[in-house]
Amino acid sequence: MKNLPSIGKAEFQALKEIYQGDLNEALKKIKKNYPIQYLIGYVDFYHCQIKVNEHVLIPRFETEYLVEETIKLLQNKKIKSGIDLCTGSGAIAIALKKYLKFKIDACDISEEALKLAQENAQINGVKINFFKKDILKETITNKYDLIISNPPYVKVGEYTSPETKYEPQIALYAHNNGLEFYERILKLAKEILNEKGLIIFEIGATLGNDIKKIVLKIYPQAKITIKKDYNNFDRFMFIET
Repeated sequence: MKNLPSIGKAEFQALKEIYQGDLNEALKKIKKNYPIQYLIGYVDFYHCQIKVNEHVLIPRFETEYLVEETIKLLQNKKIKSGIDLCTGSGAIAIALKKYLKFKIDACDISEEALKLAQENAQINGVKINFFKKDILKETITNKYDLIISNPPYVKVGEYTSPETKYEPQIALYAHNNGLEFYERILKLAKEILNEKGLIIFEIGATLGNDIKKIVLKIYPQAKITIKKDYNNFDRFMFIET
């Protein structure tokens, strides 16, 4: 089939095994930029198998790097509890729980996403407390040493790659020039983050300075570190309060 997006050998073999006689239908979807990850039904994410469907954002390589850097940082910290906000498929919380021994909760606004996240936790043999929460409108009662989040941060109207039209838009776009969730999470942190806690974000490549200003208004003494992704874009923020 002509004009297909690039497909790796492993992905093509997986499609052949899954769809067998219906492979052409799968290839037609791919030609329309339908994510191959949804067709296969899972992604490999930091040594975890994460099931995905149209109810959750597909975990990216950049987020694997976030997990890797977080694990390195937390190995030298006395962290007893953490929460993953806007968890989606549960990938971040599951990978952290698999490699670090501390209590971790995770929440999302989507019931469908939470069902899949719970299934992913079972597949990977970890126990996580998942619960539904609209963090823009609701508060959280528990206290944590760590808040981590890869929230929606694409600016409304900003260009995204064609396949994202099939992903849940609520997991992609944020108001206030992409800052909406960062503002809310940082305010929420004042209520739920223990003293001398950590806040870790995946961020939009152009949002670092704006988020830093918000952090310093709420935590004037915070130590803020911004790290780049594999493409040399500002992508991760580590905040020690």
